[in-house]
Amino acid sequence: MDLYADPIGVKSEDADTFHADLGGSSANICAGLVKLGGYASLITSISDDAIGRFCLNRLHHYGVDTSYIRVLDGVYRMSLAVYESRIENFQNVIYRNGAVDFQVTEEDMDRVDYGSFSAVISAGTVFAAEPSRSATFRAFDNARAVGLPIIFDIDYRPYSWPSPQVAADVLSRAGEASDLIVGNDEEFGFMAGGLDKGFTKAKELAEKPGRVVIYKMGEKGAITLVDGQEIRTGIYTVTAVKPNGAGDSFMAGLLASIAAGHSLKEAVMRGSACASIVVSQPGCAPAMPTVHELDAFLADHPGPTT
Repeated sequence: MDLYADPIGVKSEDADTFHADLGGSSANICAGLVKLGGYASLITSISDDAIGRFCLNRLHHYGVDTSYIRVLDGVYRMSLAVYESRIENFQNVIYRNGAVDFQVTEEDMDRVDYGSFSAVISAGTVFAAEPSRSATFRAFDNARAVGLPIIFDIDYRPYSWPSPQVAADVLSRAGEASDLIVGNDEEFGFMAGGLDKGFTKAKELAEKPGRVVIYKMGEKGAITLVDGQEIRTGIYTVTAVKPNGAGDSFMAGLLASIAAGHSLKEAVMRGSACASIVVSQPGCAPAMPTVHELDAFLADHPGPTT
């Protein structure tokens, strides 16, 4: 659940009003895919309480399939993010004590009809604890068995992990098992054991034939590595009101564009446009663009920057 302060520019501690909506990387990606004309099903677990039902209702609102979501009794709770629409001194307070989404099991993953889908997508946070770590690797194995590509957003959040060493080892293992890997320069640097080694790590991962690695560099754009090529793309300049949600929107735009038949370079550029759209508006899931909104943005905005 996201709570974001209103109006734009107000700090959380000074706000009288907060808006609530769906949050979390995986849920945001699902909402973004559906808004761009795709189909997405979220595999997770939610708490049997008002907040769990709120998030389930919002998933239904965005058209995300919830067939594989399990409702849990007990002490585990939904995560909460409290943030604001501002760039200067931006604050995002995350509550993930006893997070219910970490309770996804291998049995949950085995219930999925993988043949009904065209890809499996995971964000890195689910690897931070058990049983969801083993469950997600099980999903990777199940996807591989039926020939589905595995898409991995590194999405490193230090507060979720027991130690940086465990995180680096597990995230590297997930990367090796994936067909498309998306991360920023800091995340690849973390996996490599040093920020100055991140691009080298990305290139090493891209050495596997057919694997695509997208190395994001914030305002400097991205480098897409595939089959020995380095495809460099820029960003679409906007007036940002917040920094968060860009990565989730990029992933949704990238994948929806690949599915729609765009070239890899075009898909990366459309993903970058989606990221710019989301940071220019309050909220994350509600700011994800539709196909019409994305095409209108591309028609109105020169770029991307070089």
